[in-house]
Amino acid sequence: MASAVPTSPMRSLVLPGLATLMALIVLVGLGSWQLLRLSEKDRLVTQIEASLNAPPVPLPAVETWASLKSSDYDYRRVSLSGTFNHEKEALVFGFIAVGDRGDTREGFFALTPLTLADGSIVLVNRGFVPQALREQSSRPEGLIKGVVTLTGLMRAPQSKGTFTPNDEPAKNLYFTIDPVTISRALKLDKIAPFTVDADRIAGSAPWPDGGHTVVTLVNNHLQYALTWFALAFALMGVFVVFAGKRLKGADS
Repeated sequence: MASAVPTSPMRSLVLPGLATLMALIVLVGLGSWQLLRLSEKDRLVTQIEASLNAPPVPLPAVETWASLKSSDYDYRRVSLSGTFNHEKEALVFGFIAVGDRGDTREGFFALTPLTLADGSIVLVNRGFVPQALREQSSRPEGLIKGVVTLTGLMRAPQSKGTFTPNDEPAKNLYFTIDPVTISRALKLDKIAPFTVDADRIAGSAPWPDGGHTVVTLVNNHLQYALTWFALAFALMGVFVVFAGKRLKGADS
């Protein structure tokens, strides 16, 4: 009976080596992708900072609205003129920061349709309203009449989160600023696919209180990249130790 041919120590490392190589390719690829996302996010932050401090530009023409991409206009400072339809005001539940200790105040953001000269409509986030002033009758001085010119930031529609409550149109209560959803509830036509966060107007009525746009851009891509590269490095170390023991055992 022929004796079994012993397996070469190097040959026994082929499959583990290939598996390790494939895993390394994946981990390094993920880390490299995170570095690419970091570069893109840095460019976006720079773009937004420039937009926040730039002079206002005219609102995009109505005929371009359908082709607008949110990445091209979000946080763009614009100026626009029109007439508010206060009867169609929508209230979106939210918070604003109060003081320097991270405290917040609960209330609503008042979104009011602004009818432009051509009949198209832009939902304008006029600002924050405390809960005690939810009813328009409690803040009549803020119901601006006639043609008004304002400046503000174009904003992309908000997406509903996993734990975001359902809107309650019958109670005029919403939890996401989505112009399409709100316009359907208010039965508005020719609505813009974006909203505008109005700036605080000096000398105007105290409520709604504009200028509360919060720029929230989570940028953890460097942390994620370092994590993937660290895992790749650790995997290499594990394989080196494994291979060393396997070869040492074959020599003994």
